[in-house]
Amino acid sequence: MEEDKSFKSVSMKNYNKGGMFRIIIIPFISGIIGASLVIGTVFGVPKLRETIIENKDLGITSSESSDSTKLNTTAISLQGYSETAMGVAEKVLPSIVGIEIEYKVSSFFGNSTAKATGSGIVISEDGYILTNNHVISTGTTNTTSSMYYQVSDAVSVKVKLYNDETVYDAEIIGKDDETDLAVIKIDKTGLTAAELGDSNSVKVGEFAMAVGNPLGLSSSISAGIVSAVNREITTTDNEKYVVIQTDAAINAGNSGGALVNSKGQVIGINTLKLSGDGVEGLGFAIPISSTTDIVKQLMENKKVIRPYIGIGGTEVTEEMAKQYKVVEGVLVQEVEDFTAAQKAGIKPGDIITEVEGKEVHNVDDINEIKNKCNVGDKLKMKIYRDGDYIDVEVTLQEKP
Repeated sequence: MEEDKSFKSVSMKNYNKGGMFRIIIIPFISGIIGASLVIGTVFGVPKLRETIIENKDLGITSSESSDSTKLNTTAISLQGYSETAMGVAEKVLPSIVGIEIEYKVSSFFGNSTAKATGSGIVISEDGYILTNNHVISTGTTNTTSSMYYQVSDAVSVKVKLYNDETVYDAEIIGKDDETDLAVIKIDKTGLTAAELGDSNSVKVGEFAMAVGNPLGLSSSISAGIVSAVNREITTTDNEKYVVIQTDAAINAGNSGGALVNSKGQVIGINTLKLSGDGVEGLGFAIPISSTTDIVKQLMENKKVIRPYIGIGGTEVTEEMAKQYKVVEGVLVQEVEDFTAAQKAGIKPGDIITEVEGKEVHNVDDINEIKNKCNVGDKLKMKIYRDGDYIDVEVTLQEKP
């Protein structure tokens, strides 16, 4: 404590002998003179003066980077951003529709009806509209609790066009659970079809606008950026999708609407969002380029024709292989009757190690190869059975 007091007293002693003038007054005066020189110099040079005034008006600064990354750090006006958003909205809104769906609900309390809303994208001038399958097909039954209920598929689908008070009845042309896509049609021509972009060229960080009818609020837009591409997500129903992630606000009712770029081109179909405490800005859209073949099949066949093998299986990991003295691959647990797998001679207990010369470790690996084929194509498989390897050829059939 004595040392502390001594330190304080020495400090005060020096302070009283002119320390205030040296410590405070001189720097203060020097600062004023220095600032005056800088401000005087800058405002004395017209070019620098204009730059400072312009950047002050924008509320942001600009700089030029000399490093090898060549990042574009030039300031842009907020007016330019606003004009981009307004131009995109003006172009896209006439191609986005509101969808109203009616369902029948059965429960212990009797029968009733329920309504829901969604969005859709006009893809042809003669009335074809692309949307999500879950918008028009939500049939479900709950028998796991004391509250039994059953919800039918949509019994009524109605469409509202942009700036049109008429309500149009819509026909369900085709739908697909696997990709969560559906096509509906109204009896109307002269519609404004959306311009489809190339979702394969989408870059992280680029402008993104979500357009739709969130919570029934027709013709709403929200803007943000592309947060990620080729994001693989798994839903609560254990369905997997490869999607575009965005921080543009997506809410209930946005499903089936468009995610568009700065050119007003559709790059995705708004499909999912993550919600919950602490979750913000996590929305997902199906890349539009992945829908082309699906949409074509739905319009022509009213369904999607997919190749089918007819097996159920599980992964044999390295640890399992060592434990049971087998090989890694896909263990066949089930072979469906009258399917391509059964006709090829595949049996429960077989372990599929290769398909078309590529090693496979799980069912997804097999499906990835199979889904690139057509009905009638042949797949060569290597199978481990009873300590030996055998080759089989599977002729793919149409998925039931």
